[in-house]
Amino acid sequence: MQQNLFIPSNGIELSAVLHYPLDYVEGKKYPCIAVLHGFGSNKDGANVKVPCELYTRLGYFALRFDMQSCGLSGGEPGMVLCEDQVINTKDVITYLEKRSEINPKKIALSGSSFGGAVAIYTGGDDPRVAAVICAGGWGNGDRKLQGQHPGQEAWTKFKNMLAQGKAYRAERGKPMMVSRFDIVPIPPHLRQGLPSNSVMDFSVDTAQSIFDFMPETKLADLAPRPLLLLHAAIDSVTPTSESIEMFKIAKKPTELHLFDDVEHFMMGEADPRVESVITLWLAKYLPVA
Repeated sequence: MQQNLFIPSNGIELSAVLHYPLDYVEGKKYPCIAVLHGFGSNKDGANVKVPCELYTRLGYFALRFDMQSCGLSGGEPGMVLCEDQVINTKDVITYLEKRSEINPKKIALSGSSFGGAVAIYTGGDDPRVAAVICAGGWGNGDRKLQGQHPGQEAWTKFKNMLAQGKAYRAERGKPMMVSRFDIVPIPPHLRQGLPSNSVMDFSVDTAQSIFDFMPETKLADLAPRPLLLLHAAIDSVTPTSESIEMFKIAKKPTELHLFDDVEHFMMGEADPRVESVITLWLAKYLPVA
């Protein structure tokens, strides 16, 4: 069972779908996991729908939603900003904690890639978050982007794009638009992991927002609430070192799992090893009962 919703946030409405647990019984309160999509993606991506299916099988409510300026949600096209997504996520929590079927003390966040970074930042910034699952995420925008634009030539080109974007806005009063792959390169063989209606052109303001975003600064505030870091051992999009660096500075209880034979869009692969780790971790740190 699922319910289509529109949730007010930041002056617009977010399109969302609330999934009920498979064993739902009226009158009982359940934990809920809000699932955050990746960069310019939306709630219909496999990286969102597949984990929602897992969580409902395990007895949780699951909410998937389109971030501001993504999917069917409101917002300026191409203007995807980290700070807006943090606000969106907090407003989703506010909505969920008012639902009579949901235990407000057991609302967790699960995010992939960009969504994983937003989940960590929001979790550290908002004490209402009970736990965080971050798959293929990142903790330091500057460091992450340097890993995605390796070599002096590529990094100089990226930094020049940021400077050009600022000059363009100052001169014309509107944002300079660039391809998503100029911000976050994705190898052609992985691009099928993007939903068909993903955002393909972004303001350079988006790139600057990512550069400035530092979720790892919120890790200390997240503790002692639990954090699960998942990453492909060889990730062709977000450097695996991002999760490793976050694990080094995170406080307990934090777990890091690296998986071979999966890729960046691992949460959409329904890999049994990944799902087993998540299942056992949830049973320990966010039990349904």
